[in-house]
Amino acid sequence: MAEILVTGGAGFIGSHLVDALLAAGHGVCVLDNLSMGKRSNLPLDNPRLRFIEGDVADAAQVEQAMAGCDAVAHLAAVASVQASVDDPAATHQSNFIGTLNVCEAMRRHGVRRVLYASSAAIYGNNGEGLAIDEDTPKAPLTPYAVDKLASEQYLDFYRRQHGLEPAVFRFFNIFGPRQDPSSPYSGVISIFTQRAQQGQPISVFGDGEQTRDFFYVGDLIELLLQGLFGEVVEQPVNVGWNQAVSLKQLLAEIGALCGGLPPVTHLPARAGDIRHSRADNVRLRAHYRLPQQTPLREGLRQLLGL
Repeated sequence: MAEILVTGGAGFIGSHLVDALLAAGHGVCVLDNLSMGKRSNLPLDNPRLRFIEGDVADAAQVEQAMAGCDAVAHLAAVASVQASVDDPAATHQSNFIGTLNVCEAMRRHGVRRVLYASSAAIYGNNGEGLAIDEDTPKAPLTPYAVDKLASEQYLDFYRRQHGLEPAVFRFFNIFGPRQDPSSPYSGVISIFTQRAQQGQPISVFGDGEQTRDFFYVGDLIELLLQGLFGEVVEQPVNVGWNQAVSLKQLLAEIGALCGGLPPVTHLPARAGDIRHSRADNVRLRAHYRLPQQTPLREGLRQLLGL
């Protein structure tokens, strides 16, 4: 059994991965500053779980967390486009310097495998309306996307120079339980579902025709485990179903589950928002065993606790 460091392990995706690793018998060290993660997401009474409240931007804390680990799932980030636009310097510390700290600690400790959570945001509006493959020209529109792309490039440097084995996944739109709708960094699905359940008005930025490729977190975890323990895939891989769902369609699904929707108002589109985003997943299918897809309505049902 391996010892896995999960940065951001108290967060939405990280805590699901921690659960899966523990269930498989592995040891886990979680490094999380709890800016978005929650202690309640973690089984802190599990003797195979080591929790460090710390920040990936702090090299000494990353060094401490890395000790004794065999592989890393680097998920920690300020996962908000808007936050990076508002405060690029602060988000750069987590989203880029944190990655560099992880790479350096891995080099010093002789750890090779690292799973990295990148983002479809690196493509910007290139390929809009089409299925975006991994070779689509990169056109990051925000500091968040710039940091993700730069982190990918540094991981490739450490692969070539120091023998690291990065498994880079470019997430499109992940959703599921434990997304915090009260957070300004939360995904649109968790915000919409909470407001629908509470009967509060829903605000949509733009006309609602913008589309996203939604991927249920439980399906994602099966892929992440393969990225940690499977064969090395040296190229970045998109994570999506190659299915476009508009925000209007999403609201209709939520309304069907909740017995209707509260009033929906439309606000101006936000700076840096991408209108259409859909993953070409040919490379994903070639290198990984895809799980059976959880349908959008079933994923929403799990998120809503119905």
